[in-house]
Amino acid sequence: MNDIHLWLGIASGVVLFLVCLSGTILTFEKEIKSALAETLEVTPNEGGALPMETLIANLIPKGQVLRVTIPAEINQPYVFRVKTSPSDRRGTVVYVNPFTGAALQPEKGPLDAFFMSMFKMHRWMLMDISIGRPIVGVATIIFLILSVTGLVLWFPKKLSWKQFKPRFKIKWSASWKRINYDLHNTLGFYACIFLIIMALTGLNWSFDWYRAGASQVLGAKVFDRSQPQFSLNASEAPELPLKNILTVVNQSFDYKGDVTLSLPSEKADFFTIRKQNAKGFSPVVSNRLVVSKQGEVLFKEIFSEKPWNAQIAALIKPIHTGEIFGSFSKVIYFLGCLIATSLPITGTLIWLNKLKKKRKKKKAATV
Repeated sequence: MNDIHLWLGIASGVVLFLVCLSGTILTFEKEIKSALAETLEVTPNEGGALPMETLIANLIPKGQVLRVTIPAEINQPYVFRVKTSPSDRRGTVVYVNPFTGAALQPEKGPLDAFFMSMFKMHRWMLMDISIGRPIVGVATIIFLILSVTGLVLWFPKKLSWKQFKPRFKIKWSASWKRINYDLHNTLGFYACIFLIIMALTGLNWSFDWYRAGASQVLGAKVFDRSQPQFSLNASEAPELPLKNILTVVNQSFDYKGDVTLSLPSEKADFFTIRKQNAKGFSPVVSNRLVVSKQGEVLFKEIFSEKPWNAQIAALIKPIHTGEIFGSFSKVIYFLGCLIATSLPITGTLIWLNKLKKKRKKKKAATV
């Protein structure tokens, strides 16, 4: 077990250091970029927001409007996704003042390029995706093995409190070698469960076979982007204005929160709406509603009423990034990633110190 932990750690040390370092930096990416970027706020007027149809019509010259996010706070701009070209699959973000219809162009933050590099480092080691993704995937599997073997090695041979107690703390008064050993052994133990969770969820981005296996184990598809099953009957009733559609949404989900409205398209001739609950247990959880152009509710999904396995499958990304419980879980993940970044360094130093000790013994033996 010790040899497996040692040699796998040495073989993957550089890759794991870079992946964990970039993951640590990315934990608070949104907060850092938001603090440094230009603040976009709008001033409400007495006439209220312009009709959604007007706002969409203003964006048509830019391309096809895919969806719009309406913030819960009235002084925030609407966020539109506009497909500007056939290659723009996810759409370009356009901020709009709902009271004037003016498009707002925020200045790019000074760290945008840096964080994008960190993202590419974390996912692909700054390489081509076809090369970098499997490298990071294999390193993540090794990282998982290291976490499990490290946890096994942490336990003393004699299971007594006297043997356990020193392993829960760092002996700062000892030599630097002992402090380094404690940093690796003790901090690794405290972070272990979070590192295993990060590894298990992170592998879903690296390998299709792993994602398919995880879906089978959970009994729910991971990264499921399929449409819900319902019957869309032809209706002669007139199509409702978008404000009426939003009224249907707010009646179905009677709480404060951001609303994301996906517009009808050739593939889906209905509205798909997600609404977050500002007072919910997680800032990333949302309830879903499918509404016809005539205002008929075709499908309603309350996240908390979904089976636990379906909830976990839907939350793989926020579980991996630490966004699941907002700032509280992000702080824990940041500390966990920081410890994970230090482990290849402290582990290598432990190995080098043991090599020096062996060499000294051999030299003393020959003398």
